[in-house]
Amino acid sequence: MKQLYSKITGKGRPLLILHGFLGMSDNWKTLGSQYAEAGFEVHLIDQRNHGRSFHSENFSYEYMVEDLHNYMVSHKLDKAFLLGHSMGGKTVMKFACTYPDMVEALLVADIAPKSYAPHHQQILDGLTALDFSRINSRNDADDMLSQYINEPGIRMFLLKNLYRKDKDAYGLRINLEVLKDKQTEIGEPLEPGDHYPGPVLFLKGAKSGYIKDEDKSLILEHFPKAEIQIISKAGHWLHAENPKEFFAKSVKFLTE
Repeated sequence: MKQLYSKITGKGRPLLILHGFLGMSDNWKTLGSQYAEAGFEVHLIDQRNHGRSFHSENFSYEYMVEDLHNYMVSHKLDKAFLLGHSMGGKTVMKFACTYPDMVEALLVADIAPKSYAPHHQQILDGLTALDFSRINSRNDADDMLSQYINEPGIRMFLLKNLYRKDKDAYGLRINLEVLKDKQTEIGEPLEPGDHYPGPVLFLKGAKSGYIKDEDKSLILEHFPKAEIQIISKAGHWLHAENPKEFFAKSVKFLTE
């Protein structure tokens, strides 16, 4: 059985953190250290086809939920706090509805349980256009990517996937071909019968449109104890754009 890659830090109650689409566990390293200092055993996890975890032709929330279940069983975790951003938020929502007894509480960062239309095409086009025969440095890759993506912060986030395959060549850690082929899977909603009765906090970026006011009724259908709080001065990457407020609100919820 293939196992998800993770970095584990701290001691205490287990807190599992799942990154978003095209991200990796490294995106959460700084906040992960803060949660560890707050008394948690923090598991920063790479989901399949991302980071240092295995690549697979199979890619859906059902598969990612079973990956997480296998991870908890193999690490002898009977119950854990779960935190997920974007795609990772969908994974932990689906997990909590599938294995509610294994979840202490759920923290979802800037994603709702609804359907989303594919909207990553320009990013995927930019990553596909990277010509590794002409890339000798991270700056070379950034220059190529800038033809498709204007925002330096998004390029920096994406180029965390760049690594040296050997001394003469760079590559990407993500399984780009499968993620391009399966990108509609990322927008899939929860099933109508999916339900988790425990405590849930949704954190929404003030400048993000991923969670709208009209989504609250759907959220409460699936998660009757859910509350929604706003992270100021932040968009979809709210944990990176306003980490201080994100940590304060999340750790208060996790330790109440």
